[in-house]
Amino acid sequence: METLALETEDVSSDIYLSLGLKGVDKGVGFPRVLSLLSSLLERSVQRNETLIEAKHVKDVVTVFHGLRAPTLSVQKYIDRIFKYAGCSPSCFVVAHIYVDRFLQHTEVKLTSLNVHRLLITSIMVAAKFMDDAFFNNAYYARVGGVSTSELNRLEMSFLFGIDFRLQVSIGTFGKYCWQLEKEAIQIERPMQACRIKENWSKSNKEDATCASTIAR
Repeated sequence: METLALETEDVSSDIYLSLGLKGVDKGVGFPRVLSLLSSLLERSVQRNETLIEAKHVKDVVTVFHGLRAPTLSVQKYIDRIFKYAGCSPSCFVVAHIYVDRFLQHTEVKLTSLNVHRLLITSIMVAAKFMDDAFFNNAYYARVGGVSTSELNRLEMSFLFGIDFRLQVSIGTFGKYCWQLEKEAIQIERPMQACRIKENWSKSNKEDATCASTIAR
């Protein structure tokens, strides 16, 4: 399949550039979309686990659930997949769309027990559907830290879970890009506030130092 075209009027090119979906040289750092997607997923996991614990809600257990949560964070796991799988940054947006479709269709909740397997499976499926070049399942399995036979089972379960709905419209793709941009605001506003507070505190300390010097 051809890579989803990014030169469209439906979504501003500025958004694509901001997320690192275009205009980023291969091998030069990680595109911004990875950290934003990681943040979005981690907040979703935290929210779901709090809900499950507080209300004793039973989750639908699937083949994607592990016995315990992996030690590797979502952020580092996504970075690892990007580094070694060689898929386009757009695949991560499409994979996010696929995961949402899976969760809606199966009523599974995203938790620390299933997020990693859902990620490697959805990104692999997205790469196969989106990119002109991709690896075989055995390679993705090594990248994701699962066996080839397990990833084969995960892939089939995932495809049935999304009812084989792999096509993503430009409008849907754009909506998810905007969602990730909103996530950036959630992350960056507190950081900016902290910087202002730090600078203000630093300024106050300097003023206090000056005042004590003058007093002497």
